[in-house]
Amino acid sequence: MAELLKLSDEKLRQLQLTELEALRFFDEFCRSHDLTYYLCGGCLIGAVRHKGFIPWDDDTDVLMPRPDYEIFIELYTKEKPSERFVLVNDDETHFSGNIFATICDTNHTMVKDYQADIDTPHGIPLDIFPIDGLAYGKCARYIQYLWVMIYSLFRAQTVPKNHGGLLGFGSKALLGIFRKPKTRFKIWKYAEKRMTRYSFDESAYVAEFCAGFHFMKKVYPRSIYDGTVELLFEGEKFFAMKNYDEYLKIPFGNYMELPPEEERLPHHDIVKLEFDTPCR
Repeated sequence: MAELLKLSDEKLRQLQLTELEALRFFDEFCRSHDLTYYLCGGCLIGAVRHKGFIPWDDDTDVLMPRPDYEIFIELYTKEKPSERFVLVNDDETHFSGNIFATICDTNHTMVKDYQADIDTPHGIPLDIFPIDGLAYGKCARYIQYLWVMIYSLFRAQTVPKNHGGLLGFGSKALLGIFRKPKTRFKIWKYAEKRMTRYSFDESAYVAEFCAGFHFMKKVYPRSIYDGTVELLFEGEKFFAMKNYDEYLKIPFGNYMELPPEEERLPHHDIVKLEFDTPCR
């Protein structure tokens, strides 16, 4: 494993302001095509609590309802609106290690630990997570989570570090059985179809299945996303869900309270960051 970078305050701030450029471009594209998105995670907490980036945050994240997410990918792929901001979304011919789409700023180079040996654009990413309708009923929801796990395993093609025991053993066994990229692609595409069968617009509850294991089982009332508001973020206006307070309390609790000082650290494993070097 490559040695992780420790970013100085100056370099972290430079990274944040660079990420802001991709967020601005994404916002303009969505507005021009009437697509819905929401700031989420650290970006949303930053907008509410700091009116900008959380001082120690090192990435940008947005959510999109599944219908808008799919239309966004289709339009962006067709129009190719920028040579700088490139859409990275895995298919049968490309593998990034992510289970969601990203907008990659190719004017710079940033390599994350888990992608160091992967042939993918190593620019500065804006992560885009879909929001999916959640099944009604315990049994149906359990089956849906199972499809999410299969999708995540075969799209990422790796077992998360925190998955040990029987789950980790079973995941490694499945990857060992299904080794061919084409087979893995077919499996995760089928699993994706099964896990997204419940309509975002018609479901009482929704979930962020592609936002990682910690967040995938968080349950959100669909009503949280009824409407949008604009929030100031680094002096500019970006969209958030209208009921952002209710949304943030579900995964973060009292999000207005600062974490202990020892936890105020960047949380992504960056092994290379060069602002003056375009990525290949």
